[in-house]
Amino acid sequence: MTTTGKKACLVGINHVALEVGNIEAALDFHGAIFTFSLRGRSATMAFLDMGDQFIALSEGRNQAPDDHRHLGLVVDDRAAVKRALKTLGAKIVPSRGLDFLDPWGNHIQVVEYQNIQFSKTDQVLEGMGLNDLQKNKQALQELRDKGLTPATKDTNM
Repeated sequence: MTTTGKKACLVGINHVALEVGNIEAALDFHGAIFTFSLRGRSATMAFLDMGDQFIALSEGRNQAPDDHRHLGLVVDDRAAVKRALKTLGAKIVPSRGLDFLDPWGNHIQVVEYQNIQFSKTDQVLEGMGLNDLQKNKQALQELRDKGLTPATKDTNM
């Protein structure tokens, strides 16, 4: 608690760290599935840039594969991810959506940007080369219902 007794408000996620067995292999695996640029790199770490957020890959995973604990990633094309996973022979986890295990047992869930409330500003999308990415009507309505109507091109319904 702060000195005034007020609690801090959760604002978002800056990054998520995933442990992997080998940085080069992890970059090859993720690079076969997703388009991304590296924010930074060392011998045992790599940082996958997602505009205003990032994923930190850290060498040294030694625990059992994840069952229910997972990371949810947002993409512009979930079908493309599914095709890439099948080509790689990755383990797809039975679910209502698209879940998979990376070679080190990290459970990753994939959702499409247009279908969820999570939003990036137009400036961030433009910087990522995703100027045309928009929300569907249901996601926009869910945002409106919370008083979070985006002041962007997505407000056209």
